[in-house]
Amino acid sequence: MKALVYTNPNEVQLQDRSYPEPADGEVVLRIDAVGICGSDMHAYHGHDPRRKPGLVLGHEFAGTIADGPGAGRRVTGNPLIACGVCDYCAQGRDNLCSNRTMVGMTRPGAFAEFMAIPARCLIDLPDALEPLRAALTEPAATALHALNLSMRALHRPLPECRVLVLGGGAIGLLSALLLRTYGAREVVLAETNPLRRASAARHAGCAVYDPAAVATAAGAFDHVIDAVGARITRNAAFEAIKPGGVIMHIGLQDWASEIDMRRLTLAEITLIGTYTYTTADLRATVAALYNGAFGDLAWVEERSLDEGAAAFADLHHGRTAAAKIVLRPH
Repeated sequence: MKALVYTNPNEVQLQDRSYPEPADGEVVLRIDAVGICGSDMHAYHGHDPRRKPGLVLGHEFAGTIADGPGAGRRVTGNPLIACGVCDYCAQGRDNLCSNRTMVGMTRPGAFAEFMAIPARCLIDLPDALEPLRAALTEPAATALHALNLSMRALHRPLPECRVLVLGGGAIGLLSALLLRTYGAREVVLAETNPLRRASAARHAGCAVYDPAAVATAAGAFDHVIDAVGARITRNAAFEAIKPGGVIMHIGLQDWASEIDMRRLTLAEITLIGTYTYTTADLRATVAALYNGAFGDLAWVEERSLDEGAAAFADLHHGRTAAAKIVLRPH
């Protein structure tokens, strides 16, 4: 079968790989669509020691069961493979599982024609939900999980809040779209790439600006979503947040940086970290995508798996307006 393999920093190659051999309790999926995630790009750049050369990346997938129980079912799935028995799994917080492994990190991922995965990770898709839209389940669930956490901490209802989203990649744009669905009236998005700024303004209907050219308004926002997670965006989030506001930190671009703990304390700022989603979030996101909660997704670009190396290069060089490229192996 064909598979897109991470071979060296800034290099992926289309190679022939053996058809997957499923372990007990696993099925083989025919991959119908798979998205390129920011964490795939992080690995591509050689910045993720957990993802080593020789690995098939990819964890944002929609597919059809090819071999195993339920053959013919259209599914997406939870790429986080939880143990099911630890305290976090017992609480329904499987994203924090103490023993989790992950598709496209600790085992071969979905940038391939076929992939093995435990059957218990699968989530059925509505017949009318096309593969490209279904492949957005994983990143959209990340935005949904984060925003649901934020709304528990905000002191006023979301429609009354002024919200800043830092980053116009897939998570930032999906967050902006979901904010609109949830009733937020004032949403501003900061993005340095002019192509992505234009796309966000067109598809999410929010105000946009270039933070490299325009200073972020100090103390102007009730809620800030950092969908980048770099030192500069963390600083910008603390600059932009009002006293008593909520910062949601999603992005993982930089591993460490200083934050203004004195301001966080004196201004009673709430800083929340979020990691991925639960299985319940994924199921809710499938329904939300089916019901149009994230819009028409016209900003998503579709390419064949054969064009995968070029897609990675285009994302690396900022040559595409698309916040998400979805690859079709078949």
